[in-house]
Amino acid sequence: MRPEHRPAAFSLRGRQWDLLETVFAPLHAGTTEIVLDLLGLTETEPQPWSGTFLEIGCGTGVVAVTAALAGCERVVASDINAEAVANTALNARRHGVADRVRAVHSDLFAGLPDGELFDTVMWSSPYVRAPDGYRFTTPLERAYVDPGYAAHERYVAEAPRRLAPGGRALLHFSSRGDLARLRRIAEREGRQLEVLRRHAVVDRGDPVEHFLIDIRS
Repeated sequence: MRPEHRPAAFSLRGRQWDLLETVFAPLHAGTTEIVLDLLGLTETEPQPWSGTFLEIGCGTGVVAVTAALAGCERVVASDINAEAVANTALNARRHGVADRVRAVHSDLFAGLPDGELFDTVMWSSPYVRAPDGYRFTTPLERAYVDPGYAAHERYVAEAPRRLAPGGRALLHFSSRGDLARLRRIAEREGRQLEVLRRHAVVDRGDPVEHFLIDIRS
């Protein structure tokens, strides 16, 4: 959070991105790049994307903007942090896709119109489970932890309801999260979880596995 560690812009995968003060900074963690890889948005010969794309927890908008650049006709990027919404709009303009990327201030799906459906719904979740009674002290903390997995429970329940026919509700999760708890949530909500892709890394000396999970009714 210190200003000297938060430049006004950063480079990621060959592109420059704006960064505002209280928004998750991809240059300090590898998760954004991992999500791009898990989605196939940075492969050597990437497949073209199409259709509609919703990103929950958009942050700086790297994933949402990249999806638009890959060919998605309509992208909605939502975040509970109002400054992240502004940050995504900045980066959509920077990369010439403001006509296809709509940034929305929303707590998960609450700020979206009823009945708005998507071909892909994606959330790179704050997979570290904080104690149930934890209270956030800064907006940035929401990008890292989820008290009692309350937000995960809502996403697992609601994401499949936002899908167009044949759509996918995706979740980026990690071995640093409580996967057993996530599976119990899915069972309680009548959902099935399927790991589509895995990505193993070593982070500060620890082996960590990242997952792209498909949530199915």
